Amino acid sequence: MKTIYDVQQLLKKYGTIIYTGDRIGDLELMEMEINELFQLQFIGKQQYIEAKMLLRKKMTELQNKQGEKY
Repeated sequence: MKTIYDVQQLLKKYGTIIYTGDRIGDLELMEMEINELFQLQFIGKQQYIEAKMLLRKKMTELQNKQGEKY
């Protein structure tokens, strides 16, 4: 897994499509869904770790960009 798109495709495989119009909100919802898939053992530890790292990295980037605006 290398991109947020890959995370979205993983979630889509399990019937979850997330789009609220708020990018950070979308990433937070994706993270919650990834947590749930891992807890239910639908995804393995490696997929879980990769997805969490990608989501957190992107959230940090977006939050830093928002901070620069103000």
